[in-house]
Amino acid sequence: IDLDTARQELEEFIPHVKNISDSSIKKMAGRDLTRFKEFKKQGIAVKFGRFTQKENKQIQKNVEDFLSLTGIDSAEKLLFTSRYPDDKDTIHRLKTEHHFCEKISEGIPRPWRLIYYRARKMFDPNNYKGRYSKEEKEKLKKYQALHGNDWKKISGLMSRSNLSVAMKFSEIKSAINYGPWTEEETQKLVNAVKEVLRRKLKTENASSGLSLEQSDTDLWIDREKLYQALPWTEIETKVGSRYWRQCKQKWNSILTSKLSRGQQLYRGTNGLRAKINLIKRLYETKAEDASEINWDELSNSIGDVPRTYVQSKFYRLKVSSVPLWKRKTFSEIIQYLYEKKLPELEEKL
Repeated sequence: IDLDTARQELEEFIPHVKNISDSSIKKMAGRDLTRFKEFKKQGIAVKFGRFTQKENKQIQKNVEDFLSLTGIDSAEKLLFTSRYPDDKDTIHRLKTEHHFCEKISEGIPRPWRLIYYRARKMFDPNNYKGRYSKEEKEKLKKYQALHGNDWKKISGLMSRSNLSVAMKFSEIKSAINYGPWTEEETQKLVNAVKEVLRRKLKTENASSGLSLEQSDTDLWIDREKLYQALPWTEIETKVGSRYWRQCKQKWNSILTSKLSRGQQLYRGTNGLRAKINLIKRLYETKAEDASEINWDELSNSIGDVPRTYVQSKFYRLKVSSVPLWKRKTFSEIIQYLYEKKLPELEEKL
């Protein structure tokens, strides 16, 4: 199947497919398209967002069944094969012979990649190990001094996940303040973001004619979609008293505040499109409860805006458009917005 045909056929199941890279489309055409068509025959829609308890149990069953089928010792060997170099070739051969991709995703109407990542998170013994002891923190500082930011190597030495050791080091390396942000800290953050944004825009838009002398607010908001790609560890260093996650969260709240004060990216016609996309994406998730929604993924699919912006947009939609919304379930609210509000918005657009 050629790339254009694959993209066209996948669009039936993944409406935001135009935002997916060519290489991912090729993989999905091989791993997912046939599965999606089978689910369609059964009247089952492809899902996104948070995994339900039922889906987690199905993943657990699929992994256990595959281990029984192949005789591989453990889920860790199956999903983290690189940790076992002596067994690597045998495990890869067994995975190929017994169709690992198909077996691991059996019965779950989601893209294979998301199922695989979820399985790795569920079965990684280095996850969920609780708080770091003083001894572990000292070891982490020593290993980072020896190996730099090679978190994969440090992860093996610490028996913690890559993400865990990277985030913990970021947290302990500087004098962290956990209280409310002061005006001085906030200004340092704003200046740091402004500096890296200007540098990034200067590099990426040298020939676009964008004037960097225009107002700072216009510069931030017009290019607000860049917020996820900012170098947060660099910004953390410039702020000095907060670690990178705090900086990112604070920046998102500043951004959302500015958006909500009428300086938002989505105004007028674009505002209507944003509401229409939001209702459609929420309806596609088939979620029964708000806890099943992956707001980060949803915000990316409708325009790379902060999750808090999407959540506040949804809140305003249900309050202003759904009668007696407090008495309705989450799925009933979505159904009402899809059937009643969406046609109204599309007509207005």
